[in-house]
Amino acid sequence: MKKFVAFLSVVGLAAFAWAGTGKEDSIARLQKSAEVLTAIAHAPDKGIPDEVLSHAKCIAIVPNLVKGGFVFGGKHGRGVATCRTADGWSAPAFISVGGGSWGLQIGVEGVDLVMLIMNDKGMQQLLSSKFQISGEGSAAAGPVGRHASAGTDWKLDTQMLTYSRSKGAFAGLTMEGAVIQQDSDSTTAIYGKDIAFKSILLGKVPTPEVAKAFEQSVSSAAHRAAAEEGKKK
Repeated sequence: MKKFVAFLSVVGLAAFAWAGTGKEDSIARLQKSAEVLTAIAHAPDKGIPDEVLSHAKCIAIVPNLVKGGFVFGGKHGRGVATCRTADGWSAPAFISVGGGSWGLQIGVEGVDLVMLIMNDKGMQQLLSSKFQISGEGSAAAGPVGRHASAGTDWKLDTQMLTYSRSKGAFAGLTMEGAVIQQDSDSTTAIYGKDIAFKSILLGKVPTPEVAKAFEQSVSSAAHRAAAEEGKKK
């Protein structure tokens, strides 16, 4: 009996330690995501154009998305997403990105990924809590620079525009086939329970104190982009 009690104690301590680590990891992801968005949005020559950022309905950020392979490829990362609401931006919803790809690929790369959801169809995909990037119009590499070229079709049917900041060398970088879904473990670590993805992104859940800095960075980036776009009109 004593051995059984001791076993339960060890299991309990392990679970407590995991919960603590999970929360710390999730907080670190919020901080890193804020840094990534700020860096990419403010890059002078190859950042996200003001016109694009100011029109985005949702923003998803995955710091250090790892992609690699030899002929067969794979991708995996964890990040956060937020959507515009009537009161600003929603509390962050935690996401994971995974999936495989096929092509001539050699190497491993870690990239900071920013995904901008540009229309209602794309937003509905994100709100579903799990969807796969595939098919024409579902995702495209976003235009870069302080101004979006008049010749681009980012205002038309593209649901998602993707931006990345590379940390290594890799051939065959693509988001085709990637699956984006809710990260329930991180959601529980930050919110105390597994809250529905849709409820968070629709602004029905208050922003936790540990996520206030992230929310502020998103608001600042979007506000700055809108202000800069207004100056050009």
